[in-house]
Amino acid sequence: MIGRAARAGRVLTRHRSGVAPVLTTWTTLALCCALPSAASAEALPEALAKAYQTNPQLNAERARQRATDENVPQALAGYRPQIVASLSAGLQSVRNLLPDNTIQTANLKPWIIGVTVTQTLFNGFRTANSVRAAELQVQSGREALRNVGQGVLLDAVTAYTNVLANQSLVEAQRSNVAFLRETLAVTQRRLNAGDVTPTDTAQAEARLNRGLADLNAAEVALAVSQATYAQVIGNAPSQLRPAEVVDRYLPKSREDAMTMAIRQHPAVMAASFDVDVASTNIRIAEGTLLPSASIQGSASKSRNNDPTLGTFAEDQASIVANVTAPIYDGGQAAAQTRQAKEITAQSRLVLDQVRNQTRTAAVSAWVANEGAKITVSASESEVKAATVALQGVQREAAGGQRTTVDVLNSQADLIQAKARLIGALRDRVIASYTLLSAVGHLDVKTLNLNTPDYLPEVHYQQVRDAWHGLRTPSGQ
Repeated sequence: MIGRAARAGRVLTRHRSGVAPVLTTWTTLALCCALPSAASAEALPEALAKAYQTNPQLNAERARQRATDENVPQALAGYRPQIVASLSAGLQSVRNLLPDNTIQTANLKPWIIGVTVTQTLFNGFRTANSVRAAELQVQSGREALRNVGQGVLLDAVTAYTNVLANQSLVEAQRSNVAFLRETLAVTQRRLNAGDVTPTDTAQAEARLNRGLADLNAAEVALAVSQATYAQVIGNAPSQLRPAEVVDRYLPKSREDAMTMAIRQHPAVMAASFDVDVASTNIRIAEGTLLPSASIQGSASKSRNNDPTLGTFAEDQASIVANVTAPIYDGGQAAAQTRQAKEITAQSRLVLDQVRNQTRTAAVSAWVANEGAKITVSASESEVKAATVALQGVQREAAGGQRTTVDVLNSQADLIQAKARLIGALRDRVIASYTLLSAVGHLDVKTLNLNTPDYLPEVHYQQVRDAWHGLRTPSGQ
């Protein structure tokens, strides 16, 4: 029996080259994917630049912000005169009974043309407050846009690293299947020679089928991650380069992360502007209770417009000043004012909530990033130890101290360790970008991406003082 085990060990030792190589760094993990076509390899910064330019969610948010910019010229219109021109013409049949019982008839073709100019002089400061509210909405919208941009970039990082990790996992599983298939063939030959029992062959066959199932699951996960990559970034993944962490941009301590998050995160900034908008809306509502003053000038010309037939033509010009003061409107303005105050109180509570959520997210991201570092180190050590263990089991099997199933178990441990290392390396990259997003700095400028930064203030300046024009600045 000892001789049989020794012969089995010698056979397995000769086929040690079938064991998958040790993967201790992501660079090694990606070699099988990056080497065949290095010239067409796509790095993570390039993928992020594509997502920043083409992602539909981000472009839709930019369009929403451009629409928000138009609130400002709409509010500024309250300062400008309103000019209305009118024209009417028609046919009119007249039959007048005069005091002397005579009848006067005529067929008229009356027409009137006129123009009216109205200029608001005072409306309870509602125009000024409306302009301020619109400008604050623009500021809030810009922060919301920046927050969406952070989310899209983080989604792109996740999609990129998932493809990279799943490609490495597929290669590891393929190597495992190749080893198990060779092991089964060797075991089958030894069974035919009478060196092993059918149990050894069944065990090798079972492990091969398990390896095939694991390979299929890895290939399915890769296909799903590739589809997600195309959705987020805009093109199918080609040859991906190893992803790098962004520790150089991260805060140095947990306290720094919390401070940066509650002061600079776009969600907090947007909520702060929303409080200012709500406070300004109170003054707009109160303005309806104040007097209003306007001046109106008009000029008109009419012909054949007198049914008494006493006048053929009439030209008029007037300028009128109007002053109105509300006395009682049924309580509508008062209710609107109270409502605006409650909305302001709600906005302040939302701001507190967003600050707490941002602080919690920053702490969670910091802890996750630190934990990911430890996990990567432990996983690398696990792979090294599992490799040494497999080599030791093979040597012991050569000496008759181990069986085929011991070698198969050690190989399974090594493959599981590799899978955990691949996942740990992926999580390490995602964790660093997540922390950068949690403190509000995941943007094109910080990452120094090779793409123009979208500047929402450009469109704002283009439309802010526009008095006319139906086309957008882009020509639509």
